[in-house]
Amino acid sequence: MFWLKAQRENKMHSLHRKIAGHLLALLATVLFGGLLSATLVRLAPGFDADERVLDPHLNAASTHALEGARHRDDNILYFYFSYLIRAGHGDLGNSSALGQPVRALLRERLPLTVRLLGIGLGLSWLLASMLALSAAWLRLSIYDAMTTIVSGGLLCLPAAVLALLSVLWNLPGSIAIALIVFPHTYRYAHNLLVKIYSRPHILAARARGLSEVRILFRHVVPVVMPQMFALAGVSVSMAIGAAIPVEALCGLPGIGALAWQAALARDLPLLVNITILVTLVTLLANSSADVIGSMLRGQEA
Repeated sequence: MFWLKAQRENKMHSLHRKIAGHLLALLATVLFGGLLSATLVRLAPGFDADERVLDPHLNAASTHALEGARHRDDNILYFYFSYLIRAGHGDLGNSSALGQPVRALLRERLPLTVRLLGIGLGLSWLLASMLALSAAWLRLSIYDAMTTIVSGGLLCLPAAVLALLSVLWNLPGSIAIALIVFPHTYRYAHNLLVKIYSRPHILAARARGLSEVRILFRHVVPVVMPQMFALAGVSVSMAIGAAIPVEALCGLPGIGALAWQAALARDLPLLVNITILVTLVTLLANSSADVIGSMLRGQEA
């Protein structure tokens, strides 16, 4: 009795340490990612150039003010630490290219991107799960070859090409994201399920006449869930990366299109905020998947 209680306490302490380690790594990575983004933007060719100074309607004082505002960001460390202080009070700065508060831009565009990613990830996981399960159940070489060819063909197509095809065929942007994420998800899920279904206890359960549904939920799902959660965290990262070309080429006013506009304009305040936001979401997804997977593995043990 005492041994079981001590074992449970050790598992809880280990889980707490893992969560604390993830939080520290998340904080350090987000801070470093923001600084690295600011440094790369500042060192990019043409950062000091501002097309607004070419406006013939501006007088000398206005042109000088624009140039001075651009040169205030020369010191990256000063800019970044002052940004962190302002961000701690809720002020994310103003976009130098769009002339609007960054906080308002993110709040306005974030819902569309969240909806796009949610639908795209849901469709990709639904399609990948159905095909991977059917391939593991049927065990037909022809069917397996067909699904492999389809997923391999999609894997060879760049994200921009799939986004353009969705525009030409008048398809939602979420379909393009689903087709971008699907081949990565399917291949891993397919290989994992085929390996699980070839284990001796699964073959013995089939020989005893157990239904496929019972085998799935009693002997397959508990084993594959930790790996599937890890794959879910990675798929979120892939979907976020795919959202930039999809939104930019499909004309969708989301965070991805905003990041594209900010990169073209070398909008330092906007790019730093978007980098921190994307890094934070990506790390939260991966860390949550890792913690949940550890909890599931601990329950199995």
